[in-house]
Amino acid sequence: MNIDVNRDELPVKDLYLAAFLYSSNLKLLCLRKESDFFWFIFEDKHKAEQLANQFWRKEAEGNIKVYAEALRTLKDRLFAEKGQVRNG
Repeated sequence: MNIDVNRDELPVKDLYLAAFLYSSNLKLLCLRKESDFFWFIFEDKHKAEQLANQFWRKEAEGNIKVYAEALRTLKDRLFAEKGQVRNG
């Protein structure tokens, strides 16, 4: 990983994990491009890592509708960013 992040940020490449973090009210700071993909950058690294561990252990809890909306929002944001890169 060659992107710049500070100590309290967690970069996430996986869209489904990013949607879970976003639906858990973690603040998405930005998307950062690295070669041919984007990183989702979240604040509060400690909390994000705890939630990520729950996600990968299949212990995550939350509202599935909120998760689905978060997934849709992040996809929209990702495709908008990709369009800006191509057109910019």
